[in-house]
Amino acid sequence: MTTGTTAHTTAPAGIPPLRVAAKGRGGHRTLASALAAAPPGAVITIAPGVYTESLRLERRVLLEPEYGSGTVQLRSPGGTLLTVTAPGCELYGLDLRGCDPAEAAVRVADAAGLTLTECDLGVGRIDVLGSRQDAGAAANADLTFADTLAASLRDPVGGGVLLVRQSRLHDARHAAVHLEGDARARLDDTTVDTVDGLGVALGGSAVLLGERLRITGTAGSCVRARGSSRVLLRDARLIGPGRHGLLIEDEAEALLEDCRMSDPARGAVRAGGSATVGLADCRITGAGTDSVAGFGSARLTVHGCWILGSAGHGLVVSDEAVASAGDTLIVRSGADAVRVGDRAGATLTGCRIEGSGEHALSVTDAARAEIADTVLSDASVCGVHTDGRAVLELTGGRIERGQTGLRLRSLAPAVVRGATVTGTAKAGVEIGPQARTTLEGVRIGAAGSAGVVLDSGAQLTMEGCTIEAPGGSGMVVASGAEARVRGLRVDRAAKNGILFGPGAGGEFEHCDLTGGNFPALYVGRAATPRFTGCRVLDHGQDLALALAEDAAPVFEDCVSIRVKDRALPEATASGTGPVPVPVPVRSEEGGASPLPTRSDPLELADLGEPGTEPESLEELLAELDELVGLDGVKRDVGGMVKLMQTVRLRRQAGLPAPPLSRHLVFAGNPGTGKTTVARLYGRLLKALGMLERGHLVEVDRSALVGEYVGHTGPRTTESFNRARGGVLFIDEAYALVPAGVSNDFGLEAVATLVKLMEDHRDEVVVIAAGYPGDMERFISSNPGLSSRFTRSLLFADYNSEELVRIVEHHAQRHRYELSEGARAALGRHFDAIPRDARFGNGRTARQVFQAMTERQALRITELTAPVEAQLVVLDEQDTPEPAPSA
Repeated sequence: MTTGTTAHTTAPAGIPPLRVAAKGRGGHRTLASALAAAPPGAVITIAPGVYTESLRLERRVLLEPEYGSGTVQLRSPGGTLLTVTAPGCELYGLDLRGCDPAEAAVRVADAAGLTLTECDLGVGRIDVLGSRQDAGAAANADLTFADTLAASLRDPVGGGVLLVRQSRLHDARHAAVHLEGDARARLDDTTVDTVDGLGVALGGSAVLLGERLRITGTAGSCVRARGSSRVLLRDARLIGPGRHGLLIEDEAEALLEDCRMSDPARGAVRAGGSATVGLADCRITGAGTDSVAGFGSARLTVHGCWILGSAGHGLVVSDEAVASAGDTLIVRSGADAVRVGDRAGATLTGCRIEGSGEHALSVTDAARAEIADTVLSDASVCGVHTDGRAVLELTGGRIERGQTGLRLRSLAPAVVRGATVTGTAKAGVEIGPQARTTLEGVRIGAAGSAGVVLDSGAQLTMEGCTIEAPGGSGMVVASGAEARVRGLRVDRAAKNGILFGPGAGGEFEHCDLTGGNFPALYVGRAATPRFTGCRVLDHGQDLALALAEDAAPVFEDCVSIRVKDRALPEATASGTGPVPVPVPVRSEEGGASPLPTRSDPLELADLGEPGTEPESLEELLAELDELVGLDGVKRDVGGMVKLMQTVRLRRQAGLPAPPLSRHLVFAGNPGTGKTTVARLYGRLLKALGMLERGHLVEVDRSALVGEYVGHTGPRTTESFNRARGGVLFIDEAYALVPAGVSNDFGLEAVATLVKLMEDHRDEVVVIAAGYPGDMERFISSNPGLSSRFTRSLLFADYNSEELVRIVEHHAQRHRYELSEGARAALGRHFDAIPRDARFGNGRTARQVFQAMTERQALRITELTAPVEAQLVVLDEQDTPEPAPSA
């Protein structure tokens, strides 16, 4: 910091310093006068005060305050405050104020250069101009990405150059810093805040380097890069943007090292076009939608990162994008932790995925995923789910708990080697109709139902695998399925070791079935499995084999050891032959019961698999009533349920049903429970018999709209088909019809939706969601929409009392308790939060709860021997302070 009259930088020899004082003696009265008299390299010291001037730096000069930072303010009289046309210009310790936040306060011309040190710039942006639109300085193949960017910043040939150190840029509109052409900027130890738009915007072949850069309070994205621009951020903080933390498009490149991105209203990182993004040792928390997303043909590399608390997917790639993730933690995703769709590809190595709202890993369409040494635990649905023609290769690692471990429904091959699946509530591995799967060296332990289930027509190759203590049968082979199994061991199955449905087949070599309580083998009607060198051991109280009528298994060199009631039959002299003799089957109640003699195909529930309990209407309405707030929404949904009950009664009585539109508009701000109610609405319609499945498929513009002519219709149709039998939830539906754009592909998506809603009117319910004002524009964009969406539900913002209840709900789910002091402090905290565009409603409450647990954890670590009550209670001192309003 400058004190007295000592210059911050010494002027070159022979160049006397210049002094500016509005009312002083022996100097210039205005900065413009001093600049006109200054030779290149001059130092201009400025006496304290406010100077209202428009300045042009046409020669290399240094401007600094005479008595330290913050004592001099330069204020624009109108238009641009500072125009720089010379290289090497510097400003130190000055406060700069533009006149219009939407205009440039500082403009650095092509080939000019400006350094700001310990400056405060408000009311306006910085424009840095360039001329070339190509890739700028040629990259050396021997240099790293970071070295290449640093070299381009030092290149004397190129666009304008901006260096900002230990400064603050604030109160701008559209962008705080705008780089175009081959402009270059470095922002170190600098804060960008309170921007009604983007923090930093890059276009052309611009370059941005930032170290310890902090961007907060932006209505748009923190950083947006387009064209062939490049971004390198180290130890940066991107906090609470109104859109994305990092938005990379076209052919732009970005590398983030040791950065933190928290609470973006949308995604933390979004890459489209053919962009390239690298994330190393970064932490991403609280994304309002998907944390890290790649579209188009983008390339994502994620290494050593933490991705925590996404409202949507943790990592998602679609179109033809490719992602590679290593040593990365993905925790508490609201939807799939990792989703790979369309023709995208993903590689995961050494990652850990915990607590996803849907699947831990979902691979759909024609996508490809290679997973190695990764742990996937506590998924709400499946550890791994595939469908369409997706290709999966999974090696090593573990899948723990959740509903189903591996649910493989893709028609393309799936290969799983050396993995462990344990503790699932339902099946360990479920192989869908016509799916082709290879399991090698897989261990399946303590599944809640069957260890492995083959659906009708499934094909399985299995070698060297183990199924331990399943809650149902070890393996269930349904009608028409084929299995080639070698070296399988089924130990302590609660039901049959292997159960074959009607018409099932397969070849089983050198398999061991041990310690079961039901017959080790149950072979259904007309089933024809072949067993070679297999053993049944220690089924002391039960049968080794039970056969249905017309069953025709074949046994060769098989034995039963320590089996009380019946040994395996001997083979014919030729080594093969059917064994069609039916024998009694032990029932679940413990007695003997005859084999079924029904003519219709057996369902999985009949094959020893527990069926899904249907949800009652009363239970679902009670679940709706338990939601915090939303009184108007609850009343509207309850009224619709009564109307639909009347429709059902009239149909049962043979009377015509009244006209009924089940499609809805959900209008409300983010975080008001729209997705939660949509999911519950689908389950209510299923309970009423109005929908077959009642599941929810959530999409947005990127899932429906293509990038070229002829791409949108198929994409929209594919998303609609996935929702058949359930609910299609279109988030931010108004984005399909951008304001003022008449030829957008989104209009094609809307037209396709209207036709599909007509063609499948009884199969799918469509819910369009978004901001109230924008949804009116969406509905009026197409006459077909206005005739189908006749009812809107308004989701009001939560008040402070309701937000406290939401925090308490999160606390109860995670076994915490709120003290009375914490409840009161939370009420004051929420009262103090501005209800502006960045307010997240339920998302804000979830983030506050997360912050409270972190503060409590830090507090507990200071205790020598905390008791259980101290570990559970969240107290007033754990409540975070509200962020200061702008």
